[in-house]
Amino acid sequence: MSSTRSLSLTRTVLRVLLVINPILGVAILVLLVASIRYEDWVFHALTHMPPDAIRAMASGLRVVMVIGIVAVPLNHVILTRLEVMVATVQGGDPFLAANAARLRAIAWALLGLQILNLIASSMGGIDVDVSIAGWIAVLLLFVLAQVFEEGARMRADLEGTI
Repeated sequence: MSSTRSLSLTRTVLRVLLVINPILGVAILVLLVASIRYEDWVFHALTHMPPDAIRAMASGLRVVMVIGIVAVPLNHVILTRLEVMVATVQGGDPFLAANAARLRAIAWALLGLQILNLIASSMGGIDVDVSIAGWIAVLLLFVLAQVFEEGARMRADLEGTI
């Protein structure tokens, strides 16, 4: 697959995810509200556990729902910044100071998601995987942001000498 086609596909996927992200956020919010109003029914449908066992886990499950809602704007930051960056790559001009700032914003948002994942994994009785890969990605993005910043600075210096 050519790089032009893969970048076009990437932009299409990002646009789809930008539509899906808030829809999922609203769905989680509806589920959270329903879990308060119709606790036994909702949690039984989700877990297939008896009502007594559900009540012991209900607050933890609601915290996870709130975490899912809080993740929506963080995902939005990542998706919107990445979409603009892909456009600059398609335009042949990726080493911009603005892209360094976008990468840094993505890194902070990803750090926020990692922290939310830690909080979710600490909830008793709820199985959430914590991956070292996500933490490495955060570090990598901060480093990559610095690389882009330095690349933009070097390019500006070069353009100033011509």
